[in-house]
Amino acid sequence: MQGLPDPESCFAARLGQAQRGVAQLAALKSDVIRCAQLVQQTLRDGRSVLTCGNGGSAAEALHFAEELSGRYRSNRPALAAVSLSADPTALTCIANDFGFDHVFSRQIEAIGRSGDALIVLSTSGNSPNILRALDVARARGLRTVGLLGNDGGKAVSACDVAVIVRGVDGAAVQEVHQMVIHIVCETLEPANP
Repeated sequence: MQGLPDPESCFAARLGQAQRGVAQLAALKSDVIRCAQLVQQTLRDGRSVLTCGNGGSAAEALHFAEELSGRYRSNRPALAAVSLSADPTALTCIANDFGFDHVFSRQIEAIGRSGDALIVLSTSGNSPNILRALDVARARGLRTVGLLGNDGGKAVSACDVAVIVRGVDGAAVQEVHQMVIHIVCETLEPANP
C-alpha cells in the first residue's frame, strides 16, 4: 500500500497528543471533582445516570454506563445507569421516524426523570443530537454533565458541570475522557484494602 504514513512518525504524533491531553488533567481537577460529586449525589438520591455520545464517544458512553451497572474494580451493589447509545432498535426507529437529531432526546423524554443525571460525551460539543438531549434533560429537571473537547462548543451553556479538554485532537480528547470516567468510577467503590 503506497502513500501510508511512517509508523514511527505516527507513534510520535499520537504520543505527543496523548501527553498534551493528559497534562491538562491537573488543571481540570475541580471540574472532574464536581463531576464525580454530581454523579455520587445522583446515585445517593436513588436516581439514574444516563449517558450518550456519537461514534467513539458513544463507545465511551456505553463503557461508563456498564462500569456503573456492572462493576469497575470491585463487587458492590449495581448502580442505576443506562447508555442512550446502546439500543440500535431505538436509535434506528427514532432516527427514521423523527430524525437523527432526536435519537437521545426522545429516549430522555421516555425514561429521564427529575433528579437523574445526563452525561454527554462529545469532542466538539456541537452535535445537534447532543444539544437537543441537553435541552430536553434540563427542561425535565435532569442534572447535566458534559465531557467535552475543543472549546466545549454550544454544549457548555447547557451543562451544570463541563470537563473540557482543549487543544488536542479528538482521539486525545476521548483518551482523557476515559481517564475522567475511571476517576469517577473510583469514587463510587470502596477503597482497595
